[in-house]
Amino acid sequence: MKIELAELRRIALPLVTPFRTSFGTESNRDILLVRLRGTDGDGWGECVAMSEPLYSSEYVDGAHAVVRDHLLPRLMALTTDLTAEAVGPAFQAVKGHPMAKSVVEMAVLDLELSGRGESFGHYLGAVRDAVPAGVSVGIMGSVPELLGAVAHYLAQGYARIKLKIEPGWDLDPVRAVRERFGDEVALQVDANAAYTLADARHLAQLDPFGLLLIEQPLPEEDVAGHAALAAQIRTPVCLDESITSAAAAFDAIQRGACSIVNVKAGRVGGYLEAKRVHDVCAALGVPVWCGGMLETGLGRAANVALAALPNFSLPGDTSASERYWRHDLTPPFVLEDGCLRVPTGPGLGVRPDPDRLAEVTVSVEEIAWSV
Repeated sequence: MKIELAELRRIALPLVTPFRTSFGTESNRDILLVRLRGTDGDGWGECVAMSEPLYSSEYVDGAHAVVRDHLLPRLMALTTDLTAEAVGPAFQAVKGHPMAKSVVEMAVLDLELSGRGESFGHYLGAVRDAVPAGVSVGIMGSVPELLGAVAHYLAQGYARIKLKIEPGWDLDPVRAVRERFGDEVALQVDANAAYTLADARHLAQLDPFGLLLIEQPLPEEDVAGHAALAAQIRTPVCLDESITSAAAAFDAIQRGACSIVNVKAGRVGGYLEAKRVHDVCAALGVPVWCGGMLETGLGRAANVALAALPNFSLPGDTSASERYWRHDLTPPFVLEDGCLRVPTGPGLGVRPDPDRLAEVTVSVEEIAWSV
């Protein structure tokens, strides 16, 4: 596999509606795309880092610099054939920056698989041709507004509803959704680390609502606190930000800090490590689901392929394109009977539309590949 040029492209995409969580509100996405141009085709990667270091310590300007100044030179220095399996070891000396590492690995994997006509799903071990799609509903200005949004998504056929919560926006909205739509709706909540262990008695008041799970209620480093909380509430605890690797997943499960895991490739450094997280959880009998980071069709294609692995037994945040974008970069992912189809074409199975890509591009930086 020969690479001639690396392209770091920044695009700006407005969200259909602002998306509010406990750590902030996003109205527009500043996205870094990595394109590796080879002799026989292209490989695309999408970085999920946000504009500011709010969800994690990474942010898109920093990821751009790390990719350009530290990761790509290490790939160019490889003396053996470049494959996705070689990316992790090549980056090992660079501490942290999993989202930056993930976007490069994704581009390498797309290029590699496209070259041999193999899909992401087949390579990762997908066992389904479609995956159930859930939807994440941000914090709203009022309960009636929330109920209207949930009604809209249920009418579209989403298999699961996730409500973002924070102190002051938790019990009342959950109660209202349960009272309006009934116990049959698959419902979960996501705190994005907005609480502390001192809130355990308050969070226990969510137990009567029969939630699938509460996601990341405490700060990411507080694994012990999550174990203590899990012992005090009936709602299953799911970890997101705390799961930074397969080893971290094993540790958290062994310590009783969670009984469900949210897998995000960008958060753990790439799709190969995400598969390892899946495998560790499967071996320990812990179900997983695929989280989302407001991806375009490129990242969504990879996520849908990942979510088709056997231990992804809960609907993920793999929503249809129209949930976030009026016009996606790729042909849109469409909800069909509550599911999204797993792409079967080579590599990611999708490519950006050149005209749409040109419309949303803010800058392009080209780096000649030297060996």
